[in-house]
Amino acid sequence: MPRNLLQTVRRCAAPAVALLLSAPGLAGCARSILDPVGPVGRDDATILIDATLIMLAIIVPTILLAFWMAWRYRASNTKSEYLPYWSYSGRIEAIVWSIPILTIMFIGGVIWIGSYKLDPFRPLPSKTPPLEVQVVSLDWKWLFIYPQQGIATVNQLVIPAGTPVHFSITSASVFNVFFIPRLGSMIYAMPGMVSQLNLQADRPVTLFGQSSHFSGDGFSDMQFPVRSVAPADFSAWADGVRRGGPVLDGPAYAALSRQSQRVAPATYRGVDPQLFQSIAAQKVAPGPGPEPASPSHAGREVSSAGRF
Repeated sequence: MPRNLLQTVRRCAAPAVALLLSAPGLAGCARSILDPVGPVGRDDATILIDATLIMLAIIVPTILLAFWMAWRYRASNTKSEYLPYWSYSGRIEAIVWSIPILTIMFIGGVIWIGSYKLDPFRPLPSKTPPLEVQVVSLDWKWLFIYPQQGIATVNQLVIPAGTPVHFSITSASVFNVFFIPRLGSMIYAMPGMVSQLNLQADRPVTLFGQSSHFSGDGFSDMQFPVRSVAPADFSAWADGVRRGGPVLDGPAYAALSRQSQRVAPATYRGVDPQLFQSIAAQKVAPGPGPEPASPSHAGREVSSAGRF
């Protein structure tokens, strides 16, 4: 019965939380985080609603009590008790200490359960084998490598609906954050390290992915569409990519790694199978920065970009 009651409260509170998040400056959260399309996104939304309810359970009575105190002990109310020299009140001390303690207990419980259940390294329970996707953060674009299919894409991600997706994420430049709000769980892309993330889309839908960590001039355009399609459509799409387009080899990656903005989506029919591991292990030189003014410096940067 308590679990059913909590679920009822969540369902009733979700519209109110969405309305709260639809305030100016938070509209993106209301349209994304509270409209999940996968198991991780749903659990993230549940944690957000639970945390909001816990905070409202404290904030609302506190605000009401402040107004009641002001009314109760106004100067014109001669019936209120006036004790200017009291030094201790057990009731006040109990209220002052019990509220923070209960808050820490409830919020801590929500965080502990969510941290265990939504561990990004933890595989999602499914009878379907996961799709492997290797993600590389570049300036200022995203590279997605599909090792099982032997293909790669830039600034577009296609996944099969109803299939878990295991992301291996690294950065070939500075720190970044990989985030698909409606699927849930943002995670850092870090140079020299590989983060893992397990997500799933339950139905065919077009989603929005982004970088959620400032990383320089082209950060605002470091976005990508996410297409969740039927498994048969995903296989057909992968076959179509393999039939045409360039190969992502050393020189192609050196050109791709150069800083660029507003990069159009692209596909590669083949990819070096060791490329992701080489990037993560920093065996591949980082892409050069902006074109320098000095021709001699420019020549050195182009030379370093060609190493693979």
